[in-house]
Amino acid sequence: MAFKENIKENVSTELNFIGKGTIITGDIQTSSNLRVDGKVKGKVVCKNTLTIGESGIIEGDIQANNAIIGGKINGKIVVNEKLELEAKSSLIGELKAKKLIIDEGAIFDGTSTMSAESKSAPTITAKP
Repeated sequence: MAFKENIKENVSTELNFIGKGTIITGDIQTSSNLRVDGKVKGKVVCKNTLTIGESGIIEGDIQANNAIIGGKINGKIVVNEKLELEAKSSLIGELKAKKLIIDEGAIFDGTSTMSAESKSAPTITAKP
């Protein structure tokens, strides 16, 4: 009898944590959840949920499936599903999300694009 793995596009529900006082310079890519309470200078790609705590800072572009922002972002953020800017958050740059929640007190300075459509249309290739 064969066992079937219940893996959805190699997405993990584990949590990666960048603690307060930690500074990372470079790109980060994960299929798991990611919480940032430290500082990241570089591109962040998270195929699950990205959470930036109140002390968290990201200087660079972000791609995530979902994002909860409590800290500061300076760059472009693209979220496939839901983006939440909490009351003490600050986003300077460009955002693109399907759903957007901005709590009272959040700072957003930039441009936004919201769309219920997926970010890219599927490519259809004809077989010879």
